[in-house]
Amino acid sequence: MGRSVGLTRAQIVAVAATIADNAGLDQLTLAQVAAHLHVKLPSLYNHIDGLQGLRRELMLLGAQQLGAACARAAIGKAGDEAVLATSQAYRDFVLDRPGLYAASVRAPAADDEEHQALARATLEVVLAVLAPYRLAEAEAIHAVRGLRSIAHGFATLEQAGGFGYALDRDESFLRLVRAYIAGLDSS
Repeated sequence: MGRSVGLTRAQIVAVAATIADNAGLDQLTLAQVAAHLHVKLPSLYNHIDGLQGLRRELMLLGAQQLGAACARAAIGKAGDEAVLATSQAYRDFVLDRPGLYAASVRAPAADDEEHQALARATLEVVLAVLAPYRLAEAEAIHAVRGLRSIAHGFATLEQAGGFGYALDRDESFLRLVRAYIAGLDSS
């Protein structure tokens, strides 16, 4: 194994994210990360706080990247078009980065200010997307939860091979999101 000169936390987290995406978050080990980086396992501990610390870093990276993907998708769009684009970006993130997404699903702990800030930023993006529907505050939060549930549920079922019929899954997702939008319009 080579020396860990120049090894950074960002490199470790990026490798861990790739391993989690390919093998599954539950299969991720520090030994795999060290082997992939060609370093000895103890070298990782200079940059991360064990497997639990690495999982937290993955959670933060996943939350940041998911929020950024949703924000990029919404730029220049409004109303139905923004809802469709944001939900598709969410679905794409789940499908493209399954391990990183799995790390990011949990709600932030009350004492984790960094994760709280990332979650708040993503929430604000989705609330801005939903603003044209003029929902009261509580209704907007229900709507955010609904949209997240739609994108999460559909994508995780899709990823697991849960849609066996030979129908276009993109069309199914589009119909689902349009039905959600119709519900917003009737609120």
